[in-house]
Amino acid sequence: MLVDSHCHLDFPELADQLDSVFELMRENQVERALCVSVTLEDFPRVRKLAETYPQIHASVGVHPDYEGVAAVTAAELVTLAAHPKVVAIGETGLDYYRLKGDLEWQRERFRTHIRAARDCGKPLIIHTREAANDTLRIMREEGAGEAGGVMHCFTESWETAEAAIEMGFYISFSGIVTFKNAKALQEIARRVPLENMLVETDAPYLAPVPYRGKINQPGYVARVAAEIARIKGTTLDQVAQITTSNFNQLFNIV
Repeated sequence: MLVDSHCHLDFPELADQLDSVFELMRENQVERALCVSVTLEDFPRVRKLAETYPQIHASVGVHPDYEGVAAVTAAELVTLAAHPKVVAIGETGLDYYRLKGDLEWQRERFRTHIRAARDCGKPLIIHTREAANDTLRIMREEGAGEAGGVMHCFTESWETAEAAIEMGFYISFSGIVTFKNAKALQEIARRVPLENMLVETDAPYLAPVPYRGKINQPGYVARVAAEIARIKGTTLDQVAQITTSNFNQLFNIV
């Protein structure tokens, strides 16, 4: 059985077709999915999905791309994370690709999330894009390794992956790893031990080959896992077994 460690089932592309989403999950032996929060305003939708469906878990956090939303405090995050179906803080992190200029507010928000994760004892879901050096620096300064977590939808260098693994973080690969032009990322996937790896879709985005360009959904994580198996010269069953065990261990799911 597989787990989609990162998706957005509350987004409009998927929210009105959950029956078919869950059916595709069953067909592809995807037993669970983590629905990830991107703003506190939308968090109630994420929480409701986790409360309604036993196969869905939730996170709470504010994505670094959302500049115009209300400021968040560590105390708020800790309170919301106390819900039994909320298993992580995030997604959080830094993104210097979509936003430019003075991004100190983004760095401070990231620090707030790390402090909340340490306070509540739940792991971090970290997004980093064109900001690897600052991401790793802040992780070290704030003691992110005490909380642990995952570098989601990883597209950075091997050196970044290695540094994150040394801090106790997992590296998660999305449908990008199936793209023909993703040779560098495929090489990183070859080097990351399965014991340090998760798989995800980031649905409704980044559908893997052969669905590239279409709406992504959790059932397609099987394609990501199959590509990881090909890259590493192992079986889909082994990738499924190890990444599911990693997911359960990281997010404390029995």
